Amino acid sequence: MTDARRSLSRETLGSALRPLRRSLPMALLRAREAVMDRFRRMLRQNGLTEQQWRVIRVLAEHDALEVSQLARHSFLLPPSLSRILKFLSGKGLVLRRTVDSDQRRFEVRLTTAGRRMFQRVAPSSESIYRDIEQVFGHARLEQLYALLSDLEHAMTARSLSDSGDRSETRGTSKTV
Repeated sequence: MTDARRSLSRETLGSALRPLRRSLPMALLRAREAVMDRFRRMLRQNGLTEQQWRVIRVLAEHDALEVSQLARHSFLLPPSLSRILKFLSGKGLVLRRTVDSDQRRFEVRLTTAGRRMFQRVAPSSESIYRDIEQVFGHARLEQLYALLSDLEHAMTARSLSDSGDRSETRGTSKTV
């Protein structure tokens, strides 16, 4: 591709999109990485990945969850969750058992060792939250939580509305 074509492509693409610094997904990722950097160091010191901690943390709030529920609550894809559960089970931190009412489904819970791991890591995690609050401010952090929740609900409601619109127009030639 010639320099002129490359330049033209950048100009055309650049004008079609907002600047990268104003991309909401990228801004959320930048903020997530800035926050997670603090947590990752602490988790590494405790021999955990962020995904493993996410599973432990979710299970600490629930007595037991079916694997599909755990995947939803921890925002992990089933194949990734399967590998994480195998690792955590091998370390004796979680227990998988079949659901009594349906032998095809599995339920996961923390073991005593898993609860001890949670109790060991939780204070360090809370310390990081206190640091973030001190740097960012309590009121601003509460406002951020509220705004993120509002955004999530608005996008979820919109997605549900959009999927309803699609199902109603299935089979028609309506152009969206």
